[in-house]
Amino acid sequence: MDLNRYLTPLDEEMRAVVAPLAESSPALLYGMLRYHLGWVDEAFRPAQVYAGKRLRPCFLLLACEAQGGPWRAALPAAAAIELLHNFTLIHDDIEDHDERRRGRPTLWTLWGVPQAINAGDALFALAYQAMLKLDAGPLPPAQIVLALRRYSEAILYITEGQCFDLAFEAQEEVAEAPYLQMIERKTAALLGLACELGGLLAGAAEARREALREFGVALGMAFQMQDDVLGLWGDPARTGKPIGSDLRRRKKTLPILHGMAHSSALRELLTHPDQEMDEAQVARALDLLAGTGSRAYTEERAGAYHRTAMAALDRTKGQGEAQAQLIALAEGLLRRDK
Repeated sequence: MDLNRYLTPLDEEMRAVVAPLAESSPALLYGMLRYHLGWVDEAFRPAQVYAGKRLRPCFLLLACEAQGGPWRAALPAAAAIELLHNFTLIHDDIEDHDERRRGRPTLWTLWGVPQAINAGDALFALAYQAMLKLDAGPLPPAQIVLALRRYSEAILYITEGQCFDLAFEAQEEVAEAPYLQMIERKTAALLGLACELGGLLAGAAEARREALREFGVALGMAFQMQDDVLGLWGDPARTGKPIGSDLRRRKKTLPILHGMAHSSALRELLTHPDQEMDEAQVARALDLLAGTGSRAYTEERAGAYHRTAMAALDRTKGQGEAQAQLIALAEGLLRRDK
């Protein structure tokens, strides 16, 4: 099954929410949204720019179809998931001081932090407007209300995760359990929501919806751990980041936490969170990590979560090519190199 059949309708659904505001005032606000979504350049001229993998909305549509639902009726929720994801990216870029996103300058570097916050807030509101378009389709009102409730709960969960993440940056030591709690909220919750909503909008039984959520959350955990590995040892030509990029900012990722727990020298090297590491320090830290087996440990933990995800997916009892595509996507995520 080719996911491209989802991408054009998804893009059209997102544009139906955002594009009508292109001529609205203030033009800067809506121009920033279209820039971040990859539809225009810095001067707000039409452009075709890479705007991400769109994995979360595709998981939602696949889950809906695998449960026997009308995937086109779920497009508003898929658009809402992607708009919500992009809202979090805008605010993350501000909070993490990231200057580039998908190969382009981030909003705050071009138009300043206050205006980027405004853009993120506007995208958050538009994500809800996308969800509310479900009422124009064939879905029963009770189903839509439940979808909105789960959507709201997940947003709060994601915000909690970001709060934990920022707080960890100021702590010299973080235990593994709080870290796992953080990534479950910040990263895994949105994929869990996407999969659960796909089942809900298909009218799947509660047990199947819960299994879909467990599938998405466990897969999201594995995805983040793989991202942690790439943030240290990924090929810069593929990731767009230098080797050891997470070390330079002293981020508390799983391999780094494992390494600090097993190497006093690494722990000493990383106890100055307000100072960026130079090349020699990064090389030294990578050498120390190699001696702790932290990469293998992280990959093993990611594999365990992946197995949990696949077992949960099996319990969803999905059918057809859509279920096969969910399996293929889940397998592919653990082998990605960017």
